[in-house]
Amino acid sequence: MRTFSFIIISLLFFACGRNENTAPYKNPDLAIEKRVDDLLSRMTPEEKFWQMFMIPGNLEPDMSKYKNGIFGLQVSAKGRSGNAAGQMLEYGAEGTPGEVADRINNIQRYFIEETRLGIPLIPFDEALHGLVREGATAFPQSIALAATWNTELMGEVAASIADETKSRGIRQILSPVVNIARDVRWGRTEETYGEDPFLSARMGVAFVSEFEKRGIISTPKHFVANVGDGGRDSYPIHYNERLMEEIYFPAFRACFKEGGSRSVMTSYNSYDGSPCTASSWLLRDKLKGEWGFDGFVISDAGATGGANVLHFTAKDYPGSTANSINAGLDVLFQTSFDHYPLFWPAFRDGLITSENIDKAVKRILKAKFELGLFEDPYVNPEDAVSLNGSAGNRETALRAARESIVLLKNNGILPLSEKVKKVALIGVDAKEARLGGYSGPGNRKLSVYKALKEQNSDCELTYAEGPGRNDLRYIAVPQDVLKMPDSDESGLKGEYYNNNSLAGDPVLTRKDSQIHFGWTLFSPDTLLAYDWYSVRWTGSLRSPLSGMYEIGLEGNDGYRMYIEDELIIDNWQKKSYSRLTEDYYFESGKEYKIRIEFFESTGNARIKLIWNQGLERRTEYRINEAVKLAREAEVAVLVLGIEEGEFRDRASLALPGAQEELILKIAETGTPMVVLIVGGSAVTMQSWYSKADAILDIWYPGDMGGQAVAEILKGDYSPAGRLPITFPMDEAQLPLYYNHKPTGRGDDYLNLTGHPLFPFGFGLSYTSFEYSDLELSDSNINAGETVKITCRVKNTGAYDGDEVVQLYIRDEIASVARPVMELKGFQRVHIKKGESEKLIFELGKEELEMLDINMKRVIEPGAFRIMIGASSRDIRLRTHLYVN
Repeated sequence: MRTFSFIIISLLFFACGRNENTAPYKNPDLAIEKRVDDLLSRMTPEEKFWQMFMIPGNLEPDMSKYKNGIFGLQVSAKGRSGNAAGQMLEYGAEGTPGEVADRINNIQRYFIEETRLGIPLIPFDEALHGLVREGATAFPQSIALAATWNTELMGEVAASIADETKSRGIRQILSPVVNIARDVRWGRTEETYGEDPFLSARMGVAFVSEFEKRGIISTPKHFVANVGDGGRDSYPIHYNERLMEEIYFPAFRACFKEGGSRSVMTSYNSYDGSPCTASSWLLRDKLKGEWGFDGFVISDAGATGGANVLHFTAKDYPGSTANSINAGLDVLFQTSFDHYPLFWPAFRDGLITSENIDKAVKRILKAKFELGLFEDPYVNPEDAVSLNGSAGNRETALRAARESIVLLKNNGILPLSEKVKKVALIGVDAKEARLGGYSGPGNRKLSVYKALKEQNSDCELTYAEGPGRNDLRYIAVPQDVLKMPDSDESGLKGEYYNNNSLAGDPVLTRKDSQIHFGWTLFSPDTLLAYDWYSVRWTGSLRSPLSGMYEIGLEGNDGYRMYIEDELIIDNWQKKSYSRLTEDYYFESGKEYKIRIEFFESTGNARIKLIWNQGLERRTEYRINEAVKLAREAEVAVLVLGIEEGEFRDRASLALPGAQEELILKIAETGTPMVVLIVGGSAVTMQSWYSKADAILDIWYPGDMGGQAVAEILKGDYSPAGRLPITFPMDEAQLPLYYNHKPTGRGDDYLNLTGHPLFPFGFGLSYTSFEYSDLELSDSNINAGETVKITCRVKNTGAYDGDEVVQLYIRDEIASVARPVMELKGFQRVHIKKGESEKLIFELGKEELEMLDINMKRVIEPGAFRIMIGASSRDIRLRTHLYVN
C-alpha cells in the first residue's frame, strides 16, 4: 500500500512539475492560437478579470494584491500617478529613461516570476507626438505634423518616438487621435490630423505602422467621433451611417487594415443613444464583424462607468460593466487599482457571459504572445539612455517643425532683411515654448526667444511679455485673505445641504480654502445629489490693500453675497451663467464678515468668488511696455497664443485676453509687425488681419520649434506647411469645412460670407510655383481600373522651396449627393529655383468608389472632375476622367 501511495504521489509531483515548467502555453514553437487556448483553460475567473483591467501607476508595497495578474500599467519611475487638473492622467517628469526602463523590468519580473501563471503585463503610455515622459523628444503637435502634408516624414517621426518608447519597455501607446475635426471650436483639434478623412487616414497609417513594425501596439482613438454639437468635447452624436462611413470611419479603418493597429480606444460620448463604450453596433457589428478587427478594444479612462454616472443607461457600475463587455469591449481602463470593486461584481455574479469574457481575454493574450513578452519581456536600460533625446531624433524634430509651419500672410517683410538690426520680440509664448496637449516636459526645449538670441548675435533683441493669453480682469479671491469663523485658519466654512433652499441642518460641514468650484460631472460630495443641493459659506475677508475694488461672483446663477450682513450681490435664480460684481471699499488689514450662498437644481454647477485687486492696471501696463519696445524697434515680432485642450473647447476663436488689443496698439506705432500664432486650431482675425505685415502659424512646434522659426524668419528655410483645417472668418460660420455636399441654394449669410478666411490646404511660400502639362494615362477607364495622372510643377521664384501639390476630385453626376470636392492625393516636393518636377498620381477603386443609395460600395459610370492645385480653393489645373 505504501508503495502504491508513493507511486501516486510521485506521479502527481511529476505532473505538477511538468504542468509548471512545460505547459503548452510556455512553448514558443507552438502556434499562438494553441498557446492562447491552453493558457485560457488554466485561468480562474479572477485571473481572467485582471487581464481585462488596466490602470496607471506602479506596484504598491502589498504585492499580494496583484497575485492574479493585470492587463497593463502606465509606469513611472517615481511612483506618481493620479488625477491632474484638466487631464484624466498626470504626465510629466517621472524619472529618467533609464530609471523607467529599470522600473518596468522589475514589474515585469514580478508578474512573470511571482504570479501563478506568469503572465506578463503590457506597459502602456501616451505618445501622441512624443512619449509623455522625462527625457523623451517632443515633436510638433499632431495637427502640426498633419500640416507638413508629408507621410514619409511622419513615418520618420513615428519611428523615432517608437524607438524611444520601446527602449523603456513600453509596449502599447494610447495614440494616435484620428478623430475628424470638422468644428475647430473643439479643444482637442490640436490632437487630430485635421478635418479631412483622406489626409487623416494617410497620416494615421504612417504613424501607427512604425509602432506596429517595432512590436508596439498602437491605439487609434477615440472610437468613433469625440466631438458633437457646438464643437463640444464628448457631446452626443447622432450621425447617420452614411456620414460615418464617408467621414468618420475611414481613418480608423485604414489604421487597422493598412497600418496594422492592434488596439482601439472608445470615446466618452454616446452614439445614437448608446455610450460608445457599450455600443454593440460599433464594437461587435461594425468593428469586429464587418471590418474583421482582431485586436482588442479598450475604454477611455473611466468611460465604462460613464454609462451610469454620465449617460444614465445603467443603474450601477456592474450594470454598465456588463453592458460594455457584452457589447464588445475587451479592456476596462480605470484611473486607480482601487476602483476594481466597482467592476468585479459583474464578472462574479454572471452579468457577463463566460463566452464574452473568454473572447476578450483571448484577444488580450494573443497580443501578449505576439509581442513576445513571454519569451523576451525585458529591456536594456542603457538603450533608453542613448535613444531618448538623441541627436538624430532632435534633427527629425527640427525637420518636422520646419515643414509644419504655415505662412498665412506676407506683404514682403519676410524673410527679414539682413539690414534689420533691432527686433522687438513680444509675447509670453516667445519664452514658454509650449508643447501642446498630451506632452511630456520636453527635452532641452528651444524657445523662439532663445533661438533668435543665439542665431542673431549681430541683431539687438528686446523682449516684453505683453498682456499674456489670459483675461486678467478678475481672479479668484485667494485663500490667504479669507478666514474661517471664530478661527485664525484660512479659508471659509462651507455648509452643504441636501436641498436647494438651505433648509434644515447641513449634511456636510467642511473648510473650503477658496470658492473656485466646477462641479460639472459630480456633486460636491457623495452625500449630495449631483443636481440638488445648496451651500452656505461664511467667514471673513481681510484685504491687504486699501481702496475701491470690484468684488463679486461668477458661475451658474443661483447665488448671492453679503458683506457685513449687507446684500451686495443678489442673483437668487436659475437661468444661465453670469458674472456680477460691485464696487466695494476695503481698508487694509480690516476684517469684513462675508457670507455667500449658492443653490443648484439641475447639475453642471460652477461658482467662483472673484475680485480685481492688484489687476486694475496690469494689462494696460504690459501693453504699454510692449508698445514702447515696438516703437523703438525696426520690426516687431509678436508671439501670441491660444488656450485649448481636453475638455477646454472654445466658444470664441479670437486670440484670448488682450492680445488683439496689443496688435492694434502696436500697429499704431507704424513699426512693421510679424505675428506668430502658437496653438493647435483656427484663429479668427477680422479685427487685425489687415494690420499685420506677416502671419505665421507655428502650431506647437516641439523641442526644436524655436530654431525652425528663427530659420524661417531669417530666410534660411522657405515655409511650405499647409492647413489641415479651415480657418473661418467668424465663429458664426461654424462648422465650416471644404468637402461639404452641394447646398440647396447659396452658402452666404445676409451679413457674412460663407467663404473661409484661409481654406483647407492653404499655405504661402517665399517662392512661387507654376503648374502645367496635366495629362491622364487614359481619359476613359473601366470601373476598377487605375489611371495615372501627371503634371509638371516649376519653381518660378527666387528661393529653393517645397510645394504641396494637392489632387481633388468631384463626381459630376451621382445617384446620391456627393461632396463638392474631395482630397484624393497629395505630394510634397522640393524644387530648386528655376527647376521643375514631374509628379505622378494614381486614382483607382479606393479613390473613385462611393456608397450608393443602398449603402453599397460602387463605382458609378460617368465623369469625374480632376483638379490639381495649391489648396482646396487654389486649383491650377483641371480635366475630366470618364468611367465606363
